[in-house]
Amino acid sequence: MRIDGLVVYDIQDEAARISEPRPFPFMPTLDPATYAHEHLERLAAPKIVYRCVNRDTPETFVQWLKDQDARESPLAVLVGAPSQRAEASISLADAYALARQHAPRLLLGGISIAERHGKSGDEHERILAKTERGCRFFITQAVYDVTSTKSMLSDYALAVREKGGAAMPIILTFSPCGSAKTLSFMKWLGIAFPRWLENELRFAENPLAVSLDLCERIFVEIWDYAHERGIPVGVNVESVSIRKSEIEASVELFKRLRRRMGASADET
Repeated sequence: MRIDGLVVYDIQDEAARISEPRPFPFMPTLDPATYAHEHLERLAAPKIVYRCVNRDTPETFVQWLKDQDARESPLAVLVGAPSQRAEASISLADAYALARQHAPRLLLGGISIAERHGKSGDEHERILAKTERGCRFFITQAVYDVTSTKSMLSDYALAVREKGGAAMPIILTFSPCGSAKTLSFMKWLGIAFPRWLENELRFAENPLAVSLDLCERIFVEIWDYAHERGIPVGVNVESVSIRKSEIEASVELFKRLRRRMGASADET
């Protein structure tokens, strides 16, 4: 089962972002760069390493940048503070500037959140601004809200056409949901579920099977929509749960979406 790369997240508690209690307890993790390049050293695949820059000082961040820049074909996604209330020694904009200065080989990516577009209608402008600051690809939050995602892609495609540039690759994230508690956790993370879709999952006899089918249908719809508008699209599959069944379901989802991508390529 070939993969093109691995996304290694930098997990934050995010308690400052929302007043509701976290459905699953926060567990500190290893530094993602250490995990990616030492513990997963034998995995011969590119690793996209996330970095939450709000926990850095300018000095520690510059050192981290130099360490990444020295690696072969380094990739990273920089993430800012989880909320405006969280303290930060450096801003995300400052981090992009430092990356351009101290890590010219580092291929930078950014995050894109369709749910924000559904509320403010300006996520495409964030993508354009991050592109100007050096981002060359974007990874979305887990997609369950088709309308917000297509609206974001539509506005982005129109903005790119108006500017006369090329659209950056958008990597769509998909994550299985196998229980009511996982559903609550995903909503706590900020993932939007249309009411009808939430009902399908919450009252399903086998929510994990329903989730896999829904993710596949959502992927096909957004994949076709993006390609019709000239936006390169990739796929990132993850599990937000440590439950064995949901981790195994993420592997099954990866296989399904890979087959779908292959079928689309054959058609073109």
